Amino acid sequence: MSDIGPIIGLIPARGGSKSIPRKNLAMLAGKPLLTHTATAALAAERLDRTLLSTDDEEIAAAGRTLGIEVPFLRPSELSGDAADMLPVMRHALDFLDSRGTAAAALVLLQPTSPLRTAEHIDAAVELFLAQGAETLVSVVAVPHQFNPVSVMTMDGATLRPFLPGPAILRRQDKPHVVARNGPAILIVGQAALRRGTLYGDPTVGYVMSAADSLDIDEPDDLWLAEQYLTRRSTDA
Repeated sequence: MSDIGPIIGLIPARGGSKSIPRKNLAMLAGKPLLTHTATAALAAERLDRTLLSTDDEEIAAAGRTLGIEVPFLRPSELSGDAADMLPVMRHALDFLDSRGTAAAALVLLQPTSPLRTAEHIDAAVELFLAQGAETLVSVVAVPHQFNPVSVMTMDGATLRPFLPGPAILRRQDKPHVVARNGPAILIVGQAALRRGTLYGDPTVGYVMSAADSLDIDEPDDLWLAEQYLTRRSTDA
């Protein structure tokens, strides 16, 4: 337990998915997608507990088999495609409060980031605590060709810069920018959650590599993730 109180992992895993049916149970490297995040969370030394938030009995059963706590089923109003993550996190926080656990922060770990490891989680929690942050979000460097100064709009066949000002053509002259990578890790302190925000002040970024930031959205992403996992096991 940290000096500020329990740090609780929270794995959100709905039963529905449009891009990949039953995505959270889709097979990746011989294991359900959920398994990769559960394994990382259980191995993380800086998490005091890890809960699974799901609306689905099959996913709940899979979580219990993996050793993740499944103390509730998520209500239907938090289970649709349009469900925001803030009320999902506040629901878990309220549940913990009702059971006598005043969580200092929740660490959101989406199953769609299977390349995130226990080491990433521990390093992120340590940075969150060291910075005295209200929020930490994992980020990845934006490739130079997608830098805001390189982005353009199209009107018919006519291209126009997305941002005003002269064009910046050399890669080394472009500003360094990052983007949320899913996020693979989102840590939010209880005070920020109670105020109704995911991004408190200060919010700090935890930088991850492009490979480790892979977010499973389409079927091809499963194939790519398997290549990365194979390479990781070969390099180990």
